[in-house]
Amino acid sequence: MRTPAILALTLLALPATAAETAWQDIAPDVRLRLVSSDVLKPDGTTMVALELDMPESIKTYWRVPGESGIPTQIDTAGSRGVAGYEQLWPYPLIEVADGLTDFVYRGRTVLPVELQLDGERADLAVTVVMGVCSDICVPAMASFSLPLDFVKPDRGQGLRIAQAVALTPQPWSDPVPLLGPVSWAVDGSGISVALADPRVDPLSLIADASAAGQLFGAPQKSPDGSAVLLPLLGGADQAATEGMPVSLTFMTEMGPFSLSTIVGR
Repeated sequence: MRTPAILALTLLALPATAAETAWQDIAPDVRLRLVSSDVLKPDGTTMVALELDMPESIKTYWRVPGESGIPTQIDTAGSRGVAGYEQLWPYPLIEVADGLTDFVYRGRTVLPVELQLDGERADLAVTVVMGVCSDICVPAMASFSLPLDFVKPDRGQGLRIAQAVALTPQPWSDPVPLLGPVSWAVDGSGISVALADPRVDPLSLIADASAAGQLFGAPQKSPDGSAVLLPLLGGADQAATEGMPVSLTFMTEMGPFSLSTIVGR
């Protein structure tokens, strides 16, 4: 028979709330689960996240995956009480291997999702499709169900999600610019981004023009250090890129930021 002391220790080891699902194996050495902060904000939103447990030798992809792989996609169509959602994307690693540029996550990874609820509780149903790569790349799928009732916040999961949100680029809104004009590079190989503030890590720049069907590679500093070249992958002429909207994501000593601009002459 279990003694009261042993029973008490066992109860302490159990989760305080049902703020996470069971792990699901989605690929060799890779498992995934859905976690929740169990906090409902005054604006009717709450934070949940996909938590990946995988070794450093395996990767998954950012919202712009690069030249291989697919980004994580979720579907909440089977949920009750969920009016909408926004996937958040922590700043990724920039990797160049075998001549290909990819934007990826490795190791233990938390991908936050902000839910908009239409009441004070919800039954969340999520279907996930994501690319997982080691020596080969495969699409992985999983489905989760998680009730959200907000009786008691899960501080552990809330902290884990908050840390991932802190790594998500925020729009740069300060009137003092961190980056200068964006223009077609002199050598015609891509776009050139002028540097306006030393707080920007020049080798962290990622250019996203996926809406225009263009993909850019890893950043390269200009010889004089005043600009960053982002090579255009797949080829395009100067006329096709001038006036093209582009989103720039970058790291600073204050954290990650993003801004939207257009490619000038």
